[in-house]
Amino acid sequence: MELSLPQRVAHSVGEDPLSERVAVTQEVIYGPLLGWARRSPFHTGVLGHSVHPLLTDLTLGCWLSASILDVAGEVQGRSSATLLVGAGLAASVPTALSGAGDWAGMTGVERRIGAVHALGTDIAIFLLLGSLIARIRHRHSLGIGLGLAGNAVVAGAGFLGGHLALNRGTARRAADSETDANAGIDTDAG
Repeated sequence: MELSLPQRVAHSVGEDPLSERVAVTQEVIYGPLLGWARRSPFHTGVLGHSVHPLLTDLTLGCWLSASILDVAGEVQGRSSATLLVGAGLAASVPTALSGAGDWAGMTGVERRIGAVHALGTDIAIFLLLGSLIARIRHRHSLGIGLGLAGNAVVAGAGFLGGHLALNRGTARRAADSETDANAGIDTDAG
């Protein structure tokens, strides 16, 4: 069966040697944080899946809503759009931590796709941070432009994240007690 264009893109990202270099660089930059993120409350099996996709909805919802206000809200929407960009940035912290915890346990193709996904989200966060700064300094046109660019970049990164979670199954989790029971571990033993 022939793969669709988006599937071919995701496949090529997972097989590209440059993606491996991105993964190695991500490990160097975020190394100390990765172990903590893996043990943090942001990496849990309590939901039966990763909390990262849930948090991305909050982050992206804020940023997309800000862009809608930018395009349709005219001058009256500026303060609300600024607030939404800031709220999205605040939400991006736990979102990134949960994603880092997920990524820390990945190998192979998933690790490489996840690294490119993370790079895209990092770029988007910096663009949206620039958007917030520009808005606060009353440079609204620049803020709008940076916000729209950030949303475009995060859409591409989100495609890769969705591919990981839905097509590759990386968002699945078993509750901690289920994991222990499935591994044959007696959780009552001290």
